[in-house]
Amino acid sequence: MNFLCVLYTQGISNKEWREFGRTEVIENTLNPEFVRKFILDYFFEERQNLRFDLYDVDSKSANLSKHDFLGQAFCTLGEVVGSLGSRMKKPLVGLPGKKCGNIIVKAEEMGNCRESVMMQFCGNKLDKKDFFGKSDPFLVFYRSNEDGTFTTCHKTEVVKNTLNPVWQAFKIPVRALCNGDYDRTIKIECYDWDRDGSHDFIGEFTTSYRELSRGQSQFNVYEVVNPKKKGKKKKYLNSGTVTLLSFLVDIEVTFLDYIKGGVGQGGTQINFTVAIDFTASNGNPTQPTSLHYMSPYQMNAYAMAMKAVGEIIQDYDSDKMFPALGFGAKLPPDGRVSHEFALNGNPQNPYCAGIDGVMEAYYQSLKSVCLYGPTNFSPVINHVARYAASVKDGSQYFILLIITDGVISDMAQTKESIVNASCLPMSIIIVGVGPAEFDAMIELDGDEVRISSKGRYAERDIVQFVPFRDYTDRTGNHILSMARLAKDVLAEIPDQFLSYMRIRGIKPSPAPPPYTPPGHPLQTQI
Repeated sequence: MNFLCVLYTQGISNKEWREFGRTEVIENTLNPEFVRKFILDYFFEERQNLRFDLYDVDSKSANLSKHDFLGQAFCTLGEVVGSLGSRMKKPLVGLPGKKCGNIIVKAEEMGNCRESVMMQFCGNKLDKKDFFGKSDPFLVFYRSNEDGTFTTCHKTEVVKNTLNPVWQAFKIPVRALCNGDYDRTIKIECYDWDRDGSHDFIGEFTTSYRELSRGQSQFNVYEVVNPKKKGKKKKYLNSGTVTLLSFLVDIEVTFLDYIKGGVGQGGTQINFTVAIDFTASNGNPTQPTSLHYMSPYQMNAYAMAMKAVGEIIQDYDSDKMFPALGFGAKLPPDGRVSHEFALNGNPQNPYCAGIDGVMEAYYQSLKSVCLYGPTNFSPVINHVARYAASVKDGSQYFILLIITDGVISDMAQTKESIVNASCLPMSIIIVGVGPAEFDAMIELDGDEVRISSKGRYAERDIVQFVPFRDYTDRTGNHILSMARLAKDVLAEIPDQFLSYMRIRGIKPSPAPPPYTPPGHPLQTQI
């Protein structure tokens, strides 16, 4: 058997599968380990569907229909990175009645995307360029491009009136310095600053990340050369020297570093809770004008928003059990008003199995409760905050999705709840449905003005609000509009998550391996 694996990705709007790439062919084994890697851009806020097709290759033909299909597997990129150790095993399907074996997919974040380096330089005996006094030197760093051109990537500050400047240390991403290529030329030019902008060229030198990574040593003292002077004067040596004083590598931790440990193995678990507005302002659910109307032909706005956001987050929640709450309704049998009730009717266990379970509980509760009021947000926020307050060690993070028609009654208490929750491992997403003015929701979002209560400001921004009506597609293409809605409400979550971990000083476990600067490798790969 000669195995080949083909990866397909899916377009968001047309759901069309496009071939992304093929592995190499592996011969004569039933357990092929493919070497070729596929490099994909990962977005937490998108559902990135993947398909893996396996073939037994019979000839040199590139046409897949000429080879034997052995089975396929479907998953999302989120599922892979959310699995224990970012390693996911799935059975191959597609040949009825046949066991096709399994596929194992492993994801890793590309390392050089997140290294930054802190460097400091000094100059010695640089050329005197000013008629009165000495020079005012500064350095300009350029990375070289594939086509031989150079792009400015850093300028130091100007050190006034000296031929022996010590510039301040600066931090730059390795990507910006050399595009992650350790052997690519880095050009550095030295200038004497002039007030009118006609800075005088002192000289230049070149190096590479690999050379710089040796740190302070005789290798990192550079002669600053002015090619024009060198061409004219026989005795010209240089226009001074520039020395590297320090070189420190820092690895930025990312959202994936926290997630990838997997459940119970040091990876952060994401817990998703839904809260639905059951107040009378939504309109009678039996009437087509109601925001809660259950049409046999299409989902209402509440159901669409729940599904769009929930389907993405569920990839990061191992047990796929979601608490679903309602607020602002009279409950059977006695008609008491509740602002924090379980949609499945079980206050001891409000968990529903998967997003489908949440939808089912939502439809059932619409049949049994009576829409009422007022619209109080603080009870459901405090409900999730109680759980979040009990695990502040970074092992759990909570996301509360509130879907509402936007007329809020307990603004002061809600603000206080959000300010209190801003120091807990949680984020709040609010989707506003219906035609109301959402001024209060925009205030809670806190993007313009940080939210405060009784003179206390929120420690971090944890609320993201979007109006559902901005995403209703005139053409009726709900798939695309819901993908856009989910993208916009979830886009801020990774940064909100990282801000909590940073403020608390929580490191991902296991930490990324310690960095060793690239020295001289013992084996050279050909």
